[in-house]
Amino acid sequence: MPRFLLGLVFLAILLSARPAFAGDHPREQPLAEKVWGQSDAPVTMIEYASLTCPHCMAFHRDTLPKIKEAYIDTGKVKLVFRDFPLDSRALAAAMLARCAPPERHFGMIKALFRSQEVWSRGNNPLQYLEQIARLGGMSKNDVEACLKNEALMKAIQAKAAAGEKEHGIRATPTFVIEGEKVSGNLPFEDFRVILDKALAKKQ
Repeated sequence: MPRFLLGLVFLAILLSARPAFAGDHPREQPLAEKVWGQSDAPVTMIEYASLTCPHCMAFHRDTLPKIKEAYIDTGKVKLVFRDFPLDSRALAAAMLARCAPPERHFGMIKALFRSQEVWSRGNNPLQYLEQIARLGGMSKNDVEACLKNEALMKAIQAKAAAGEKEHGIRATPTFVIEGEKVSGNLPFEDFRVILDKALAKKQ
C-alpha cells in the first residue's frame, strides 16, 4: 500500500476517535469560535494559525500536547483556534475543516497538520485534501460545495483581517494570551512562564 494511503488509514482511525479537545456543539455555525478546553477556564489563549505553516505544525505536534496536559486538561487555560490562512491552500484546508462535522473539527486540524507536507507541497493538493475531508465525514459533494462556498471563504478572510487589525497579526503562529501578543512556536517552558504569569493575575 502506498505510504500516503497508509497515512490515510491512520487518519481514519484518528478522526473516528473521540476528539482530544472539547468545546464544539453539533448545532454551532461554521465560523463559531473553536474552543479547546473548558469554557470557564480563567485564562484564554488565542492561536492564529495557517494550516500550511510548518511552525504551526511543529507547535501542534510538539508543544501543544504539553500545554494541553499541564493547562487545558486541568481547566486552567482554554485555547481559541482562529484561522489565519497565508495562502490559497491554507484557505482551502481551513474551509474544509470548518465544513466538517463540528465534533470532528479538531481531528481534522490535527490530521491536516500531520499530513501537511503531503497536501501543502504536492502537485494536486485538492485531491489530497478531498481524501482527508472524506475521512472526516464529508462526501465528495460536500467537499465540492464547501470549496465553492464564497460566503465561508470571505468570512474566514474577514476574521483573519480582524485579527490583523485588532492584534497586529502578521505571521503564524501568533498567540494572544490575556491581551499579550506572543509570536512564534516558543519552547514549552517559555509558554509555561507566560501562562503562569497570566494565571497569577487571576488569583
